[in-house]
Amino acid sequence: MQHRQLLLIPLVLVWATCAVAQTNAKVLVSDLTRIKQVGGIQLSPKSAPSQLQALYTLTTTEPTPDQPLEYDYRTHIYLTNGQPGDSKALTRGAESARQPVWSPDGKQIAFVRSVRGKSQVFVMPVSGGEAYQLTSLAYGAGSPVFSPDGKRILFSSSVSFTELMADTTLNPGRGGPLWSLEKPGMTTADLLPKKDAPKANPDGSLAEIRAYLAKDVADNKAKVITRLNFQGESTTEPVMSFAHLYVIEVREGAVPKAITRGFASYQAAVWLPNGQAVLAVTDRDPANHPDREVDNAIVAVSTDVPGLVTPVLSEAGKSFGAPNPSPNGQKLAYLVGNSRGVGFSSLALADLNGTTVSNAKQIAFDRAAGNLVWANVPEAKAARGAKKAPTSSAGELVVYFTASADGGIPLFRLNTRTNAIDRLTTPESGVTSFDVNGTELVFAKTEVADPSALYTASPDATSSRKIASPNADWLAGKTLSYPKKAVYINSKGQAVDYWIMKPANFAAGKTYPLVLNMHGGPTAMWGPGEPSMWHELQYLCAQGYGVVYANPRGSGGYGQAFQAANYRDWGTGPAEDVLAAATAAAREPWVDTTRQVITGGSYAGYLTAWIVAHDNRFKAAFAQRGVYDLTTFMGEGNAWGLVPNYFGLPWEPGTQAILDANSPYSFVQNIKTPLLIKHGENDLRTGIIQSEMMYKSLKVLGRPVEYVRMPGATHELSRTGNVRQRIDRLLRIYEFFERFVGENGALVK
Repeated sequence: MQHRQLLLIPLVLVWATCAVAQTNAKVLVSDLTRIKQVGGIQLSPKSAPSQLQALYTLTTTEPTPDQPLEYDYRTHIYLTNGQPGDSKALTRGAESARQPVWSPDGKQIAFVRSVRGKSQVFVMPVSGGEAYQLTSLAYGAGSPVFSPDGKRILFSSSVSFTELMADTTLNPGRGGPLWSLEKPGMTTADLLPKKDAPKANPDGSLAEIRAYLAKDVADNKAKVITRLNFQGESTTEPVMSFAHLYVIEVREGAVPKAITRGFASYQAAVWLPNGQAVLAVTDRDPANHPDREVDNAIVAVSTDVPGLVTPVLSEAGKSFGAPNPSPNGQKLAYLVGNSRGVGFSSLALADLNGTTVSNAKQIAFDRAAGNLVWANVPEAKAARGAKKAPTSSAGELVVYFTASADGGIPLFRLNTRTNAIDRLTTPESGVTSFDVNGTELVFAKTEVADPSALYTASPDATSSRKIASPNADWLAGKTLSYPKKAVYINSKGQAVDYWIMKPANFAAGKTYPLVLNMHGGPTAMWGPGEPSMWHELQYLCAQGYGVVYANPRGSGGYGQAFQAANYRDWGTGPAEDVLAAATAAAREPWVDTTRQVITGGSYAGYLTAWIVAHDNRFKAAFAQRGVYDLTTFMGEGNAWGLVPNYFGLPWEPGTQAILDANSPYSFVQNIKTPLLIKHGENDLRTGIIQSEMMYKSLKVLGRPVEYVRMPGATHELSRTGNVRQRIDRLLRIYEFFERFVGENGALVK
């Protein structure tokens, strides 16, 4: 097949090393423990320009008492009046406080804190005084939302199947679900608790043997698995859990009232402005097993008649989510997309009359919108290139939202009258949390210069001002590396963004090793405004490495067609894109082309193995928590749905050949590059056998390979896992690469 020649188009945005000349300090691996993250922003309903009040959370990493080298994550709630340096902590101590929300009158807040291992809702007066525990539910409580009149709080609770079977409130009559439990040879009726249950006896009757086996399960001597999606993140989950909704009066001693029933989950719940019902997301067909039902519906749940659920938006083959009614109750913003296949949900609007919608329409916006927030602003700016329409004195009803786009997470605004969308911030930064009213915008932002800070701005995001800089002290004097952006056109004619970072203490005339670092997903997206990689990229640059990273075909943040461009092609096409970026970076005069290395995690662990099985330019490779055999992945990982979505099922005609052709394991015999493989022992998203197949095969072949298992670690090790293991991971990347491309003390030349 003839391919077009790749066209490289450099788009230089920034090429610099930011330094404080007096100190020239490097970013250290231990700086991971110093990063503080702003989130959970909530503007007081009574905020005005002269009396702004906003809540936010600050997540820190604190040393664990009496456990050297170990750390705990802590989140606490802060209050700001919008002035630099005026933030004050509302909560403190060893127990985190999360999910803060205001009461409608701005006098109280509700939040969530753990009590004896279960999350519970607390209420605190903002003017001062102790918080009191509002809920003491055995199942726990989370996601609190005040009712429009402030007299009640809606919250969610997770209830296991076993607990639900015995709960006469959530399961009146203690019956079973409408769907089959899929236990061969038995019906749901056979599995319901009996009044005169037999005693457990291994030598008794069949009923007594069954009782004995049931006790083994209860005592964790056996796990009986009959469900399809039985793999959690760190352990198998043969018993399902269900999210149920409750309301409770805002007063000490109040008793919560369950408003949902049965064997279904209700999520993303919000009050209707009239306070007579809440909107939530649930499975479209309650007769389908939850593991098999892929369609979601938006429903209205009565707060007066427990168990009364009315469909609002429901369609076969579709999933609806994120319902958010406008403050006047006349419109509904939500997300909708296809339930199967490769893609993302679209932003949509509908007219809302009570619990009935009309004139539903999807908005033309080719990015994955999220975090929808309504506001009424004095004048909504017209979309670029559009003529500004006249506005009424009442202002424009708009929806703010964020979306990954072009290497960052910009803030956008939709005018609900014209359907015009404005991008308010640039892709060179990322808005990680925000809230807005008619006169004020408060947001958290990540950028190369600062991984997380708090800002205020006008509603169109202009005139921004930093009001909290929790990372300023430890960042002072650090030498940071700023990325240079470029674009190339791949063989499909698509524009692919990539970035090159110089070593932090770059000196002209010297040459340096280069790391090709790749993202997972495969629908993730990296860039200067993506927060999760800030420390890793800066640390590698601080250690004297240049870094190149790209958003190959299949990445999010570039539209539906680009995201689906790796359908049935996880290896060849994306490898073309990232290797073209590596080739371009290697042309920089400071790069030592004999010292190139490669790494990536999850899907990028896959891509690392794929590339070293097809390309020999790299002196060493580090494949992290990857997938290497797609057929095996069907059974081993809880992300197995990627296989049918991208390739089809193995028994379908022609699919097995495609799976084999796209599996790095099919080419294991070609791998000669020294390879370090890492996996968390409790990782059930991709499954540890994936790594062990690769490791054992390479050992049999006599290839240079090393394998690191991380005890207790899940798939999220590199982002939210045990801090000591996160540090270990970064040090292993550096140490392994130094063996082969290090300037001093390299073991192999």
